[in-house]
Amino acid sequence: MATEIHIHHGPLVIGAGLAGLSVALNTAPHATLVLAPVALGVACSSAWAQGGIAAALSPEDTPKDHETDTINAGAGIVDELAAKTLTEMGPGTVHKLNAMGAPFDHKADGSFVLNREAAHGLARVARVGGDLAGKAILEAVVNTALAAPHIEIWEPAFALGLIRSDDETVIGAVVDYGGRRVEVYAPVVIMASGGSGGLFAVTTNPANLRGEGMAMAALAGAVIADPEFVQFHPTALKFGLDPAPLATEALRGEGATLIDKTGHRFVFDDHPDGELAPRDIVARAVHKADLNGGAFLDAREAIGEHFPAEFPTVFASCMAQGLDPRVQPMPVAPAAHYHMGGIRTDIDGRTSLKNLFAVGECASTGVHGANRLASNSLLEAAAFGERIGIAATTDLHPAAFAPDTETAIRPLLPPVLAPADLQALRNEMSHQAGVVRDEAGLTALLGLVDRLDLRYPGALALVNARLIATCALHRRESRGSHYRSDYPQTDVEGRRTYITWAEVQNRAGEPTECSSQACLTS
Repeated sequence: MATEIHIHHGPLVIGAGLAGLSVALNTAPHATLVLAPVALGVACSSAWAQGGIAAALSPEDTPKDHETDTINAGAGIVDELAAKTLTEMGPGTVHKLNAMGAPFDHKADGSFVLNREAAHGLARVARVGGDLAGKAILEAVVNTALAAPHIEIWEPAFALGLIRSDDETVIGAVVDYGGRRVEVYAPVVIMASGGSGGLFAVTTNPANLRGEGMAMAALAGAVIADPEFVQFHPTALKFGLDPAPLATEALRGEGATLIDKTGHRFVFDDHPDGELAPRDIVARAVHKADLNGGAFLDAREAIGEHFPAEFPTVFASCMAQGLDPRVQPMPVAPAAHYHMGGIRTDIDGRTSLKNLFAVGECASTGVHGANRLASNSLLEAAAFGERIGIAATTDLHPAAFAPDTETAIRPLLPPVLAPADLQALRNEMSHQAGVVRDEAGLTALLGLVDRLDLRYPGALALVNARLIATCALHRRESRGSHYRSDYPQTDVEGRRTYITWAEVQNRAGEPTECSSQACLTS
């Protein structure tokens, strides 16, 4: 296939979810090119988010309280500056989205309707139509972006790899644009490609999101942070669908209970907060109940006849499968939901590579630690998207950008796994790197990755799977979303993982080395 060359004298944003579009809206007046792999607002995690967006919006609440809950939920490895920055931006971000047209639920006095979700000390989650927050917020942002004269959107277009001028400097990306191969050169590149849920057979995320952005950055030499920390939502609806429909945490905030086949509220066996305990604890409790006859979310008393109006998305998902949640408990199981790990960044989105920024789920500022606080993800995408759009263009001089396309370091184009092999990988990721992990399972998973890598060297899904599994194997403790049944204790000192692709390859077969300070640092 012939390759075209496109010189773009402004920011290149890879991804068109809430994070990517929030960046683009804040890069004016610089001409900004956004790559949308699918139609805007479709098949991105932010559009599917049900619960809402967390912020200190009530007189009883403060950003400091929100920060404290974020740090506590993160199980000892939250970057406190990132948490402080995010929560202080929270109220302003929600008000900006509201002004942009996001139809948040309001009380008669004009204040926001707020829900309480797991690990929050009080109600602070702003909702839209009960469980339509992500879709409605993204629609408002999409409409604003489409009307912005400085934004150009390529659709469908997705990056295949990053182009560099040297080992430390990114100058663009190889892009598939409607079947055409295009080398796009840009003075600044912002990765906003989403998470990794599609790597798992049981996920609430779009199946096309398999961590490609993190993998591309890793292959280009960027430092990756905390890839082992994958959050599993406790209450995906267990209907055998791919992706699994989500039963929002707001249901539990409104009083829905988790019961086993006997009607016992089993989460209280593990935590005094029961259904409102941190997500990792609830997910493991649901996982255990699911293996022992089934876990069910019971909203008959708490929601009952109000279900269609209060939670229309969940209601429609259940009715489509012949289950009426007004009168029947809903079968649930944990599902891969959010990746706390990603490309290491500071609070302005800067990565370890020059001219490369990252934002949203593909990035890791450390704000989520080992366990994301419920409904902080939409806030992070919008708030840090704004912050990073400004930071990435503060010192930008587009007219001076003159890349040498002859000497550019181009990525090897990644092969794509055949559907059967991809499904085998997804099954093994759910089975061996899921809610409960151990050395034997993670070693078996890495064995499958090795075998597939012989046939698909450099496949982005395999790069991402290896990063997650390798660091999960070498973190010999249980912390937040990462639970090792063979190492159930939590180390006294919390440490984050910082690692490069070269280090992952060099440590093959040396599982003890990644526990050292060379790989895991404070």
